[in-house]
Amino acid sequence: MTDPAERRDTAPLAVREAAWYLPEPVVPVAGLAARDETELRTRGSLGIDTVRADDRMSAVDLCERAARRVLDRSGVDARELGALILVESRAPETLLSSEATRLQHLLGAGAATTLTVGGLGCVSISAALITARGLLAGDSAMDNVLVVHGSKPAAAVRYRHPVTVNGDGGQALLLSRRGPVRILDIAQRTNGQYWDLFQVKYRDRPTAQWREECGDPPTYSFRLAMETRGALAAMLREVLERNGLRPADIRGYLSHNLSAGSFTFTEESLGIDILPVCRENLRRYGHLGSNDVFLNLYTALERKELATGDRVVLINASPVAAWSLLLVEIGPQEGVA
Repeated sequence: MTDPAERRDTAPLAVREAAWYLPEPVVPVAGLAARDETELRTRGSLGIDTVRADDRMSAVDLCERAARRVLDRSGVDARELGALILVESRAPETLLSSEATRLQHLLGAGAATTLTVGGLGCVSISAALITARGLLAGDSAMDNVLVVHGSKPAAAVRYRHPVTVNGDGGQALLLSRRGPVRILDIAQRTNGQYWDLFQVKYRDRPTAQWREECGDPPTYSFRLAMETRGALAAMLREVLERNGLRPADIRGYLSHNLSAGSFTFTEESLGIDILPVCRENLRRYGHLGSNDVFLNLYTALERKELATGDRVVLINASPVAAWSLLLVEIGPQEGVA
């Protein structure tokens, strides 16, 4: 095991405050359209009962609602933000325009260094954290980096066969060098062989005909699944070793929310138990992309299932293919939501 003194040096990074906006309309998954009986059966086995959905709201609308909540709770004025990082939406409202600077304008964050990250599906949240850590490390005067994402499906059909059902939700994380949720380590890997395994063909098609299609279901179900098992297992060993930790030092594991089957696969692959809150949020909200893992974490904190000093691993994977693990440590909580 690696001596803690030999850990990889990284700049400190913590979540100072977090907030979500989940639209009020609750949509039963059983009422969504399906193309055939195969889709109906597969969708019914995912473990998702409802999703939140409001087609009147764009991804930027969801971001703005969550961002205003986090700023209000933290007492930070938008003019005090050192940086604004937008985890880009899978399908922007218009081409050539900038959703990131639109959000900057809506919030009044004129002084913030503003940029986007994306292209990695659910794992894009880890790329945003790596970017935030770099900004804070590179500028000692910078503080209060706001990371936001509005999760909406790229296509009108919310079911992505055979994977999950997508809901709507906005997330905002206010990051600093200190905070009640310390991000101790970030591990991320990608494999470009699967860059177009899932896609939405949109050119010369009306939006009503857009669908999230898997180009090769056997590759997704078997080959990528086995690669995911190996990648996550290796990454977990590496993260624990370089932080001088043993499996017994981890209080719990939280995953992104795709399906009940994906939780079982991850548990069996890594020899772990995923905290029950993941299955409960999956059932209520479906898949919220880059927002899943932190929503699960803060739901567990709100329910007091995690305590000061607990270390938790957040697991993320995307069929592009990308994988990430976040090692976090819980500090004193003045309030979570």
